[in-house]
Amino acid sequence: MPSKGKKQADVPFEDAVKKLESIVEEMESDELPLDKLLVRYEEGAKLVKACEEKLQSAETRITQLEETLEGELATRPVTLREDEE
Repeated sequence: MPSKGKKQADVPFEDAVKKLESIVEEMESDELPLDKLLVRYEEGAKLVKACEEKLQSAETRITQLEETLEGELATRPVTLREDEE
């Protein structure tokens, strides 16, 4: 389990996906007692949310790519909702 001081959103996307895969395998093993199963489910739900946020951020950044007059790709700054808080 990640340390309590580290938010799920701080975990790199690839690490979060690997952790989700291990949680799914653990839950499918039928060896977890109900209380631990619920803890893993909650942890997985938080990781899914963090992954969705990272994917949304990446998608927003990709859509901000625009062609310059020279035909090269350039990015322009994007203000995300969480940056406005």
